[in-house]
Amino acid sequence: MWERLRDKRMAEKVVTAEEAASWIENGMTIGLSGFTRAGDSKVVPVTLAERAKNENKPFGVNVYTGASMGADVDSVMAEAGIVLKRLPFQADSTMRKKINDGSIMFVDQHLSHTAELIRNGVMNRIDYAIVEAVAITEDGMIIPSTSVGNSNIFVEQAEHVIIELNLAQTAELEGIHDIYTPAKQGEREPIPLVSVDQRIGTVGIPVAPEKVKGIVVTNITDSPSSIVKPDVETAQIAAHLIEFLRQEVKGGHLPPSLAPLQSGIGSVANAVFNGFLDSEFTDLTVYSEVLQDAVFDLIDAGKIAFASGCSITLTEEKMNHVTENFSSYRDKLLLRPQEITNHPEIIRRLGLISINTAIEADIYGNVNSTNVSGTKMMNGIGGSGDFARNARLGIFVTKSIAKGGNVSSIVPFASHVDHTEHDVDIIVTEQGLADLRGLAPRERALKIIDNCAHPMYRDQLRAYYEEALTRGGHTPHVLEKAFSWHVRFAQEGTMLEKEPALTR
Repeated sequence: MWERLRDKRMAEKVVTAEEAASWIENGMTIGLSGFTRAGDSKVVPVTLAERAKNENKPFGVNVYTGASMGADVDSVMAEAGIVLKRLPFQADSTMRKKINDGSIMFVDQHLSHTAELIRNGVMNRIDYAIVEAVAITEDGMIIPSTSVGNSNIFVEQAEHVIIELNLAQTAELEGIHDIYTPAKQGEREPIPLVSVDQRIGTVGIPVAPEKVKGIVVTNITDSPSSIVKPDVETAQIAAHLIEFLRQEVKGGHLPPSLAPLQSGIGSVANAVFNGFLDSEFTDLTVYSEVLQDAVFDLIDAGKIAFASGCSITLTEEKMNHVTENFSSYRDKLLLRPQEITNHPEIIRRLGLISINTAIEADIYGNVNSTNVSGTKMMNGIGGSGDFARNARLGIFVTKSIAKGGNVSSIVPFASHVDHTEHDVDIIVTEQGLADLRGLAPRERALKIIDNCAHPMYRDQLRAYYEEALTRGGHTPHVLEKAFSWHVRFAQEGTMLEKEPALTR
């Protein structure tokens, strides 16, 4: 422990998780480290939930994070009923259920916005920042573990700080972080980042010793990612995308090494990234939020030269491999705060190729990333909006059908719109790719139906579009039928019409 806790001024601040949890009072706001199961506060939040259950009296806190926490943390807090409000992203089934039944208030935010809102004082002030670290340096700097997320802004703005010093996280993580925190809006300079591998900040999070109220020593690894291996459909999606990028290079629109790549969280996006393994592309760079399994597979294959992200989120097998061989990755990685990885200024400057997952897309290119059937929150918008609106190429990928074919991912009108047609450049399914750049709505509709929709739904989509054309308009719709597919699924368990659309 003393090799990790090197600031002797804080030696007397080591406390138990129970003591640290006792400081947090009903109605407080806590800022927890963690981004997609990585580097999350693991002990104090769980102890807080246990304390609340044992005391059997009203208790609740507002919970701010970077993104999703490890399964044990979000689910335990949700089951204990101690979460009043949660933001900006989550991915836990127990918490999702409580959000959708109204038991937990959820604020779905662009991940680059949370730090700005906290800095501007428009949300509840953070009473306690609880952040995971692999070390505390001699000069009192907090060295994060496998994610940065919003930890730096939480530490800066919170009244008190609790550090979870995790001895299970490899000490070799020290040195791969680049902590840069912008000044207030109206007082800041341009962010001086012009290349993926550039350092612009400090190796850790500065904190005044007097602000640290306690240090809790832990020994728990990150929760492994639950992504599944690529399948036939995701391989087809990847093949369509690789061929498109190949043609972009051939046409002189991209260099042979492409542009910095960004990939959203999840199985589909990870599988599509995996498609680069069998491509001719090399010397790739990554400027993303989450560095998933495929990134390390590509580094191992000599395809990726450098990867900058906000967190390292891996399956158990890949986590063990990376931890055991971390020294071979150190000079190819940087972890930054999420307001830097997701910052519009940098995304636009670097000209990213952004690949994110859609729940559904409509025939004009509007994309739903968050709400199933328009109302049931899945996880949150995450960083997809930060990237889609500002990237060189805003790409959304999805399988064309779900629920055994009872759901079409291409619909007449998206039941919830997170990314308007103005922010969506490319849609890819296993059926094909629709390049929407420079197309008017009527051109977009035909391309999406022909290239991306599953054959079992194409006739229905064409029938809807042809009827919409009789109504006229720049973006033709049959308003009384626009959500009929979602209504049919709710009532009949399928979006398919009983009679073929073109034979009515």
